[in-house]
Amino acid sequence: MDGVLADYLERVTDPFINPQKRIFLGYIATAIVIAVVAQMFASRMKLREAISAFFARRIWLSSSAIADYKILLVNHALMMGIIPRLASKLVVATIIFEALHVWLDGRVLLWPDAPGWVIAGAFTLTLFLLDDVSKYLVHRALHRWSVLWAFHKVHHSAEVLTPLTVYRTHPVEGVFFALRSVLVQALAISVFLFFFGDRTSLVTILGANAFLFLFNVAGSNLRHSHVWISYGKTLEHWLISPAQHQIHHSIEKEHHDRNFGAVLAIWDRIGGSLYLADTANKVRFGDESGVPTDHRLASLYVAPMIEAARCLSRPVTAALSKMRTAKMSSVVRWSLLVAMAAGAVWAATPHASLAG
Repeated sequence: MDGVLADYLERVTDPFINPQKRIFLGYIATAIVIAVVAQMFASRMKLREAISAFFARRIWLSSSAIADYKILLVNHALMMGIIPRLASKLVVATIIFEALHVWLDGRVLLWPDAPGWVIAGAFTLTLFLLDDVSKYLVHRALHRWSVLWAFHKVHHSAEVLTPLTVYRTHPVEGVFFALRSVLVQALAISVFLFFFGDRTSLVTILGANAFLFLFNVAGSNLRHSHVWISYGKTLEHWLISPAQHQIHHSIEKEHHDRNFGAVLAIWDRIGGSLYLADTANKVRFGDESGVPTDHRLASLYVAPMIEAARCLSRPVTAALSKMRTAKMSSVVRWSLLVAMAAGAVWAATPHASLAG
């Protein structure tokens, strides 16, 4: 029991001390500095006012934020039992690696004279791009398919945003993103090892992918915050700003299904879902119907599963309804044909006068 508890506590604390995680305390610290400076310049606040505004009780101790903290703790416990049962990155990478030998009838190392740093840079960039585009595609699917939206709207039900809102996800959505990560990393690793051998390595800063480190240290945690920071029209065509992600969370109709990207805005440009921050008038968070969110854990965990079950049952119900309608129509049609045939036979048969 002590071992399980220790493992759980390690899982809960690891995101705060691991630079590979989004809410690493170093990233949060830089986000706070950026937020305070931004508010001092944009809203002309004094230092104390800017700090107080960022750590406002109405934000961090709201029922919405407290639900975020509870979900973080519960999900870590649930994922301890789920993650070990999913396919591992090593297993998937091995399968792809061996499959490449079969598909390509052997193995040939590419560009053997290339410096190691070139291969490392190419691998790091490829992994970053695959990770980012896959996040965009999965995120878009979560919004477009009603059965997936049933789970993802738990995240969008947050009425205030804090850096910990990133963990406000239903476990089913967590499984989808875990599988996405496994597949992306396994694909990149296996392909590069197959073609470039042991020259494959990752360019890291404090153990994190260099590109993601720069993204996180530049204030990525402010995407889930009430601090409005836009990168400007030109840069927002390339990078998703904190303000653009806040637009994604907005319940205003013109903001629906916008800015699905995590880091790069080019996927939203290609998909026609890009929305620039300078065109936004107001942003409100929470349930799109305007009804206050029920932040009880039972509602946040169970209600999505009931809704998803209903979404899955609708096609079956509709199909059965059509079958019943078609059957009734067939019965009526055959009944009419039989009646018409009987009528024709009766009319063609000589009959005695009814009067006698």
